Amino acid sequence: MKQQNRFVKSSLVMGVVALALGSNPVMAEKYFTIKDGKLERPTGYREWVYVGTPLTPNDMNNGKATFPEFHHVYVDPDSWAHYKKTGTFPEGTITIKEMTSVGSKTAVSGNGYFSGEFAGLEATIKSKKYFPNEPGNWAFFSFSTEDHKTIKKTAEALPTAACNACHAASAADDFVFTQYYPILKFGKGKGKAATGGYQDVLEPAPYK
Repeated sequence: MKQQNRFVKSSLVMGVVALALGSNPVMAEKYFTIKDGKLERPTGYREWVYVGTPLTPNDMNNGKATFPEFHHVYVDPDSWAHYKKTGTFPEGTITIKEMTSVGSKTAVSGNGYFSGEFAGLEATIKSKKYFPNEPGNWAFFSFSTEDHKTIKKTAEALPTAACNACHAASAADDFVFTQYYPILKFGKGKGKAATGGYQDVLEPAPYK
């Protein structure tokens, strides 16, 4: 009987440990792989959670916009689940920025900016494990080639000054420019409401 009790206690302890490990909201390496200091190009990111597409076109920046492409941004599903529940970006968060050029500026609906061709790919990762010395433990990667015609299979983290410093100074929430993404800005800690369709009031009103 004592031996059976010891077995039951041991099983319970192992079960608690397993639950504790399983309760971690994000497994840091579930959506990305880093080998020898290089990030392997993530795949399947178009199936992640889409959060927005900012654009700073040349036409509005004296023909010299720093980022003249459309930036289609996705966040991994586990980090989104954690963010909408707690309002924080967890260890292992990865966002993908898939860029497209500005194509046509006219459409049936009128004049505007419309996506053209694919022009690059970037990623951002929050990981204390891999980037303990980076501000906020965020690191930034670019898979884009200089001619913007192909993308690389691996990428090294960009120098801190290249991206991290700007995000630290101007991003609204933990190195993320949530102020430009309504899905993130108003989904922060909203739980089920963050998934859309559960609120009657638009935040903020789209037209003034």
